[in-house]
Amino acid sequence: MIDMAKAGATTTTATPDLCTLSQDTILHIGFDDTDSTCGKCTTHLAFKITGYLLKNPDTKFLDYPLLVRLNPNIPMKTRGNGAVCLRVMARNHERIIQDIRQLIEKESAIGMGANPGVAFLNGGLVPEALKEFGRFAMFDILSKQKAEKIAKENCVRHFTFGNGQGLVGSLAAIGSLEDGDHTFEAIAYRKCKNYGTTRQINATRVIQYDKRTFPNTFSNYDQNHRRVLIAPHGPDPVFCGIRGESPEVVVSSLEWLQPEEILEGYMVFRSNQGTNMHLQNELKLSAIRVYMAGYVRGKVITKPQTIQGGHVIFGIKDSGGVTGSAAVYEPTGLTKIASQMEIGDVIEIGCGVRKATCNRSPILNVEYISILKIVQIWDLTNPPCKYCTKKMKSEGKNKGFQCDRCRYKDGNAKKIPVLRDRDVLTGLYVPTPKSHRHLTKPLHRYGMEKKSLGFNPRSKLIARWFFTSS
Repeated sequence: MIDMAKAGATTTTATPDLCTLSQDTILHIGFDDTDSTCGKCTTHLAFKITGYLLKNPDTKFLDYPLLVRLNPNIPMKTRGNGAVCLRVMARNHERIIQDIRQLIEKESAIGMGANPGVAFLNGGLVPEALKEFGRFAMFDILSKQKAEKIAKENCVRHFTFGNGQGLVGSLAAIGSLEDGDHTFEAIAYRKCKNYGTTRQINATRVIQYDKRTFPNTFSNYDQNHRRVLIAPHGPDPVFCGIRGESPEVVVSSLEWLQPEEILEGYMVFRSNQGTNMHLQNELKLSAIRVYMAGYVRGKVITKPQTIQGGHVIFGIKDSGGVTGSAAVYEPTGLTKIASQMEIGDVIEIGCGVRKATCNRSPILNVEYISILKIVQIWDLTNPPCKYCTKKMKSEGKNKGFQCDRCRYKDGNAKKIPVLRDRDVLTGLYVPTPKSHRHLTKPLHRYGMEKKSLGFNPRSKLIARWFFTSS
């Protein structure tokens, strides 16, 4: 259990104004790929590093810790492909850099698949090259060599371990979330002795705060499948994570949850989760590359086909006349609407590009479907009898029709076109909550996007954004 009454004791609330600061005192710290499928957690390491920084009275946070989810299609990712950035005002940067480098090396799962990178940028302004690198990291695959070049050109000091692939996420995190849409997450962490044990979460209380805070929290509970969505299931340090629109609402919801397990603490992150940030760029089918993400707008060119497993496959042609194949997987809950599409329907799909196999060319894995225009479908049906109005039956090819009821025959009658009543409407269709990725935007968030600056150095962090029991 977390003693919320004491949670404010170890926090920092006031955030200084950058205009009154020496730019030399500002330090951006980015790191990534510290975990592996065998354990550890990058956000938990961020929690530890934040605790270390807050012990220094000369260190002030300029923003909430950033949890930046990168392209979810990257094959070398672990779980949610999340990188972290900490933006602080501090003195003695050299000591901080060396201490954090040692923490990254000590606390990462090096040797078990982790390939950490950590980067340090001095000064208040983030170079445009880093911002662009961060944008590309949302939807494309970037190399360590490219990251090293960007770091060198922009005076970013960095350290890598293992093969060092984590440098990509480290730079991307520093270059991300300076403005635009964002959400928040309060992540609570377990004590080491409880790793691997079952998390005891009161589903009733989750449902209660979910109803009480809607639409300001999301991805709490899947009503259709009666499934709690705030907790992972593996042996990692995370107890739960509550996502929402403000730091206040995610912390108050964690308080409402009243976890019975004695926890190590919690921390509020500002994040791109729930924003569809990876699906903002338009993909042209003539230029797609494996593992890219984005959206494609075009026409359905083949009748959707349901295959083994309940998945649906269909063809699409983009505005450039290039064709491709798209797949809608059964767990998303989108297969029903996908199977009802017709050739000629105009749609937009959010998708990731799956690697080609020996039997199949690259395919678009669908994450949402927006039906923009539906075509009219005319079915041919037997004509009615002109005397009793009952539908007549065909007498054979080119032999006309006869009515079974009154025996009337019409040798010249033809099938007549009838407009099909299509059981599909234009609009946006998103996956069922249990199939949401970290970046998936819930349906209710459309229209709630934040337009103002996310990184506002004149703002204040709430009193209880960080708590540790140690």
